[in-house]
Amino acid sequence: QVQLVESGGGLVQPGGSLRLSCAASGSFFSIDIMGWYRQAPGKERELVATSTSGGNTNYADSVKGRFTISRVNAKNMVYLQMNSLKPEDTAVYYCNAGARRSLWSLRYDYWGQGTQVTVSS
Repeated sequence: QVQLVESGGGLVQPGGSLRLSCAASGSFFSIDIMGWYRQAPGKERELVATSTSGGNTNYADSVKGRFTISRVNAKNMVYLQMNSLKPEDTAVYYCNAGARRSLWSLRYDYWGQGTQVTVSS
């Protein structure tokens, strides 16, 4: 069982910045991948960025060059630094983790409750 708690969302003007944090806790052997997804009103949830425990990252085309995902594995945390925010970035942002509960377990996905990011003037 893995619990994910996001923080750092809020209201920001276009061009501004926010830093989202996600802390993982519970019983798990390893977290192989952590990432951020977002869902805007009327749209499907979409990938924003992911990071493996080995440091490989992946970004949606819409956020490349503006967002940066980072992990502190020893603290079981993942961050999303969002710069040059645009109104179209407005969404609920969800933390995601792919974790194994034991050495021999398959990887399962876990989700946080989401944090609202609103970009508006």
